Amino acid sequence: MVTASVPRVDLPASRDAPVVVAALRTPIGTAGGALASVTAPELAAPVLAGLVKDPALAGAGRVREVVLGNCTGPGGDVARVASLEAGLPVEVPGLTVDRQCGSGLAAVDVAAALLRTHPGVVLAGGVESASTAPWRSWPGDPPRRYERAPFAPAAHGDPDMGLAADLLAERAGIDRQRQDAYAARSHRLACAHREAGTFDAELVSVHGLRRDQRPRAGLSEARLSRLRPAFRAAEDGGTVTAGSSCGVNDGAAALALVDGATHRRLDVPGLRVLATATAGVDPKLPGLGLVPAVRQALEGAALTLDRVDVVELNEAFAGQVLACCDALRLDPQRVCVEGGALALGHPWGASGAVLLVRLFSQMVRAGAGRYGLAAVSVGGGQGVAMVVERCR
Repeated sequence: MVTASVPRVDLPASRDAPVVVAALRTPIGTAGGALASVTAPELAAPVLAGLVKDPALAGAGRVREVVLGNCTGPGGDVARVASLEAGLPVEVPGLTVDRQCGSGLAAVDVAAALLRTHPGVVLAGGVESASTAPWRSWPGDPPRRYERAPFAPAAHGDPDMGLAADLLAERAGIDRQRQDAYAARSHRLACAHREAGTFDAELVSVHGLRRDQRPRAGLSEARLSRLRPAFRAAEDGGTVTAGSSCGVNDGAAALALVDGATHRRLDVPGLRVLATATAGVDPKLPGLGLVPAVRQALEGAALTLDRVDVVELNEAFAGQVLACCDALRLDPQRVCVEGGALALGHPWGASGAVLLVRLFSQMVRAGAGRYGLAAVSVGGGQGVAMVVERCR
């Protein structure tokens, strides 16, 4: 049973709502790959430095704050370290947010809230370096390796995300064939747009990496069908494979937000933040977390899903995102039309911000549509969603 928490919902936006005026990300690397030696602050710094040089911010004034999501970094306030690494003035404070896979989107939500009361410029997004995440141990004799943070108390159920996705697919009736078809679509779309240069304007090269590593050309349904289930045996009902799961990845993404008055003065195109929502669901069904969050955000924006032109949902697992689409009565063909996390990768703390960068590229850079939606499900049974409007 899905139970929503008391919603965090903004009222329909006025002309004074915060606006995203610039958006950048790194290429997303495979853990242990091209970005394996780059720490989280070192990944985020080039993106922040690129944002402050964006022509859209000319005359906007000083950066008031940097807010970054991060899950597995070294601690020590990654946002502050990245800000200084990027060359921002020492007077600019940094705040690091952890809402697990929703951290990047939550950070932008925090930035929007700050701008409602403190006008100016805030840089917000997320970063994850799975490759350089420190090893930790629980005390004992011998110490026991710390594999991951608890998402929920054991009494509530705290399944690993892969197993949770497999059980959700079974519960929602999402069969293996449908999962493989969706995963193949994500790779096919991402590869086509990568080769066409669609992503180029949003990318900041890092350590020589200039394009996303993970998308695989030719990853067909037939090839995917040969993979064994990864989290439960097929005879036990397992259907989720490595091919229908996101990767373990490194990357960063961030956006520059300004208050409404500053946006009117700048007179540049952007994405107005109409509404945000954060919701809770049963921790045993974490993959459904984005469903109530989307509903609440749409209600806050006074919109229905059929009026949304561009939809970016975090593709943690094919079965999971399909279960969410079914629950929302959303055609999966409308989701991530240039490829999603199954192909591009899922750098946990950055992924929510990657969704917004993708919306910015499609809606502002390419001029597609008026309304956009970004949403992500979170380990422990949470969801974060944001509705935006293209504006001038």
